[in-house]
Amino acid sequence: MKKSLWAALVTAGLLLSGGALGQVGDARILAARDALRSGDRDTLERLAAARDGHVLDPYVRYWLLTNKLARPESPPAAEIAEFLVNESGSQLAERLRGDWLRRLAKDGDWAGFAQAYPDLQAPDAELRCHARTARLMTGDSSVLSEVAAQWTELVDTPPACEPTLRGAVELGLVAEDDVWWRIRRQVEGRTPSAARPTLTWLPSAIPAIGEFDQAIRSPAQYLDRLPANFAVTRAGRELALAALARLARDDARGAYVRLLRLQDRLEAGERAYAYAVLGWQGALDQIPESNDWYRAAGDVPMSPQQRAWRVRSALRALDWPTVRSAIEALPAAERGLPEWTYWLGRALAAERKRIEADALYARIAGEPNLYGILAAEELGRPFAPPPAGDAATAEHLRQVDSDPGLQRALALYRLDMRTEGVREWNWALRGRDDGFAAAAARLALRHDIYDRAINTAERSSANANFELRYLTPYRDIVEPQVRNQGLDMSWVYGLMRQESRFVIPARSSVGAQGLMQVMPATGKWVANKIGLRGYQPGRLGDPETNVLLGTSYMRLILEGLDNHAVLASAGYNAGPGRARRWRDDKPLEGAIYAETIPFDETRDYVRKVMANTVIYAAMLEKRPQSLKARLGTIAPRTLDSAALDNEREPQ
Repeated sequence: MKKSLWAALVTAGLLLSGGALGQVGDARILAARDALRSGDRDTLERLAAARDGHVLDPYVRYWLLTNKLARPESPPAAEIAEFLVNESGSQLAERLRGDWLRRLAKDGDWAGFAQAYPDLQAPDAELRCHARTARLMTGDSSVLSEVAAQWTELVDTPPACEPTLRGAVELGLVAEDDVWWRIRRQVEGRTPSAARPTLTWLPSAIPAIGEFDQAIRSPAQYLDRLPANFAVTRAGRELALAALARLARDDARGAYVRLLRLQDRLEAGERAYAYAVLGWQGALDQIPESNDWYRAAGDVPMSPQQRAWRVRSALRALDWPTVRSAIEALPAAERGLPEWTYWLGRALAAERKRIEADALYARIAGEPNLYGILAAEELGRPFAPPPAGDAATAEHLRQVDSDPGLQRALALYRLDMRTEGVREWNWALRGRDDGFAAAAARLALRHDIYDRAINTAERSSANANFELRYLTPYRDIVEPQVRNQGLDMSWVYGLMRQESRFVIPARSSVGAQGLMQVMPATGKWVANKIGLRGYQPGRLGDPETNVLLGTSYMRLILEGLDNHAVLASAGYNAGPGRARRWRDDKPLEGAIYAETIPFDETRDYVRKVMANTVIYAAMLEKRPQSLKARLGTIAPRTLDSAALDNEREPQ
């Protein structure tokens, strides 16, 4: 902002009423944000100096300090210390302390880092890694023993963790087998190149980086050209396993054929590992052989993903004894998750062990999630309309109205600074009781901030605040479209709640927009299908157009997917073509279909949409609801797949 413009704003503020002065204050905040984005330090300096008592004044000073921290010159340590004292306990103080610690780490000032770090309340993974390095660099070598003890928990770590991980290996605290274990886990992931640094930590027989790159980039060619003596060394066998793991991601059966050719030259544990990878990738591809591959893996140590898909592979095959044994073999923390508690109960029930099954169902029955609702239904309790009311008292309502953090959050929302508003809101709720959370949810609702109302209400008791957690805003827009499309209101709201939390300007990382998170390509396709004239992608931001296109798409994919809400929910998230391909050659229970969806995001999405649907139905219809009936049975896949039509569907 030019100096003359700022002066004009201040002059205008002095001449106008108090309300208008507040608007001038808003202009200063927005001008400071724009100056931060453009790197205009001079303007930031002027705006930070001209304080006017605005509730967001600390943000201008914070932005100025972050601008200074990003510059190569010496950081303003005294100014930072002053801000941390003045804003002690605030969300901005926490963020600035984190920014300051990153700068200290970048500068190699480990003594300064070690001094400042204890005051950070919620360090992220990178800062936790830097904290370990700071301990090591300031003479505390015991941190290396701690890293070695946590080795299996530190696979998916940022580069900042490498100094202490490498140090633990170099000190002999981590065995070579454990280094190879880490390399295998990294190769299995989405970015196998992350294993390149780890390879250099091996104490002996380090494979050539170029050979490793070839194994992960062209695995089929690498395996087909393996020299006859590849198995003479551990490195040679491990590179072959790496190639098998990468090939299995795209072609599990092709990897299996190649494993058969070379498995006799692998050690028993190496063969078992290869079959675990095949079982995992085959289960993701819904290949029937995956259950057999998992059996061939035996009890070889597996990653959490591999263990989970061993259960899902057996579920898909309706192999209840293996479902039971695979769940019982899970570590206690995983075994206690709602999904595995429920499916272990189902496996025991299949063995006619009803008492043991009911005991498991009782552990999670009543929790407002897919498996808590299903477990209660197994005990004869369909989901009933939850009672109204919450823990908020008049005192709680007074507290939230005067809470500085919540007031800053409301101001940020008013200025359409949603990301900052969410951070401020969530920070204000740290350590608060159920009553405060319920009152804050009501405060958000008064300001039509529906996502905060829902998320905040969910922080309190799991079985309270349903009228806040399952809102039905925009009914004047939604209800007519539900009637026109012949859809189930509960399903529409259940899906919309999951898509956007009723945030109109919501935009996903892949470009989906609005209340129903419609992708631009999908919007164009649906507009053509329904004959919407004059459609332009910009109209996705209009709530009425967004709901029209979203509900029309729901109807279209529902009609093309057997009029089954589970299939259509999966299709809405991942595309109807995938939803059809994920069916089986035999009829499949809807809950098993949902549990064996290979995309983590879509699996979680379908679970939540269907749980939302039955909760909304109970609240709207004011009578108990059966989730099992809604999940139903998924018909087998067919050659024609009941396609929407002959034109290409948006995916």
